[in-house]
Amino acid sequence: MTIALQQARERAHDYLKKAGIVLRPDEAAEIEIVDFGLDDLENYGIQLITYVNTERVCAKELVMFPRQTCAEHIHPPVAGEPGKEETFRCRWGTLYLYVEGEPVDPDDALATPPAGHEHGFNVFHQIVLQPGDQYTLAPNTWHWFQGGDEGAVVSEFSTKSRDESDLFADPDVDRTPMG
Repeated sequence: MTIALQQARERAHDYLKKAGIVLRPDEAAEIEIVDFGLDDLENYGIQLITYVNTERVCAKELVMFPRQTCAEHIHPPVAGEPGKEETFRCRWGTLYLYVEGEPVDPDDALATPPAGHEHGFNVFHQIVLQPGDQYTLAPNTWHWFQGGDEGAVVSEFSTKSRDESDLFADPDVDRTPMG
């Protein structure tokens, strides 16, 4: 394991503690670090821990570092199912979520795509989630999100997660976890 990977895992664990979320040591050691194959984790990535992912349900904690962006993606239909439906509930910090719909006026946008990757962002209907706020995404909906100035911790509740089937708007993105 690289030092950068271990540091990101420890930092994500610290954020979870700020949100009052307790992980066992084995869970903390398994926090997934995703930099989307772009080697720019501070700006373009996500950290997560998956508690359960069965044929019917999935529960995760997502950690976003300050101004870190999760790539625009969609959970398409798979194996005769409509795609993943997911609910995000903010636990700590602020999350800027962008989905399909009426775009926010660019002067009022609270998040911006990572420099050099603007071509991979096409939906700009803005939703702001603060602790206690939640939003449910219908299956097969394009979306992306960014942590606020202090970052964010968000619980995700969904139908079965099939991350390997996600489609990304940015052709440079690779969903494979680091390390």
